[in-house]
Amino acid sequence: MTDSWAAFGADLHIEPVGAGLRSGLMNALREAVRTGRLTPGTRLPSSRTLASDLGIARNTVADAYAELVAEGWLTARQGSGTRVAQRAAAPGPAARGARPRPVRRRPAHNLMPGSPDLSSFPRTEWLKASRRALATAPDAAFGYDDPRGRVELRTALADYLARARGVYADPERIVICSGFVHGLTLMGKVLRRHGVRGTAVESYGLDIHWNLLTEAGLRTPGIPVDELGARTGSLRETPGAGAVLLTPAHQFPTGVPLHPDRRAEAVDWARSSDGLILEDDYDGEFRYDRQPVGALQGLDPERVVYLGTASKSLAPGLRLAWMVLPEGLVEEVCDAKGGFDWMSGALDQLTLAEFIASGAYDRHVRAMRLRYRRRRDQLIQALAERAPDFRVSGIAAGLHAVLELPDGTERTVVQAATWQGLALERLSRFRHRDAEPGRDGLVIGYGTPSESGWAGALDALCRVLP
Repeated sequence: MTDSWAAFGADLHIEPVGAGLRSGLMNALREAVRTGRLTPGTRLPSSRTLASDLGIARNTVADAYAELVAEGWLTARQGSGTRVAQRAAAPGPAARGARPRPVRRRPAHNLMPGSPDLSSFPRTEWLKASRRALATAPDAAFGYDDPRGRVELRTALADYLARARGVYADPERIVICSGFVHGLTLMGKVLRRHGVRGTAVESYGLDIHWNLLTEAGLRTPGIPVDELGARTGSLRETPGAGAVLLTPAHQFPTGVPLHPDRRAEAVDWARSSDGLILEDDYDGEFRYDRQPVGALQGLDPERVVYLGTASKSLAPGLRLAWMVLPEGLVEEVCDAKGGFDWMSGALDQLTLAEFIASGAYDRHVRAMRLRYRRRRDQLIQALAERAPDFRVSGIAAGLHAVLELPDGTERTVVQAATWQGLALERLSRFRHRDAEPGRDGLVIGYGTPSESGWAGALDALCRVLP
């Protein structure tokens, strides 16, 4: 029997709204048992924990559990919790004369990087902010809007970014976009209009970003990354590069901050070559061992485009991000975006503005910083106890860490994890085509699991290591 379980809200596809919550939960649990996602003996989360993950009332979960116990799907014993009952196997497809249908199963545990803990989204505070924003919204907010985005959000962001990230952020120079990818797409168009032929990228990063720039007609030569971050001195030796995309606060995925000397090198290159730096500050708020590294944009606001997002601090589903632009690029970016703001919903923008202005955003970030730091510490401790020969790096900040593996073991470990129902990503997945072959490793997204699913995911990781 197993005592582990994982992120039921994600795995069971339950929408915690409407009048049929109990029935929906019961049907989802029955289907999970029927298809084998919940095996006999599996211990289910407490009614309090599952209710918190799904954002529904505890009584709804307790009633669903009680009825499923009565039906024989579950068992409940004092001190043992609620478990999946032992059931006789149903006749197989061959016995019924039917062909087996392949079943797609989601991984039981998810340590893929790139996502926060979605179960921790601040629903209550967000709802309060939404109500206040809706009550005070001007009528004009529901019409076609300024392509820069709502002034309320741009004003709140200017104050927050200056205070928390050291960004020079006049509201008139901020443009709201629906995610980092949207912002990067707009910048690709603007760079091409300026005659830029290439945008250098770090030798480790996301291919979706490189591909977007390529689709805009830009070459994307790679610049090496080492323990001090991107080797920005090599920009002068990169022919045709009129811009560079950097993750200076927390290089993705290696996790190192850009060294101060290299920050200065990047800005000097931009000034001397009339170049532009695109700063991806995807998780700059989450630093654990000292104060967050300030944004590179503060060194030269006319040479750096700062791109931030709510995807890691709140949730990617909000589709809210922002660009802080050099003064001369604001109009061009708005032209690339369109005459009106077609992409970002006004109510969501107003809600985020209220969420920031009320202090709820700061409180949420502080709470999540403590939670993610605790997970990071538990990851380090578990690896020290169960896999002491493995080195973990990139742990001073962010929502992921890099676990170095023995040479030649990367693919086999990921394959073994897949067999065990654990989603992992290998380090080589993020290596640029121009990069030299590097070390084997895993990029572990410790921010991704729900709070209740974290222990099981960590245990599963330790089991698959060689």
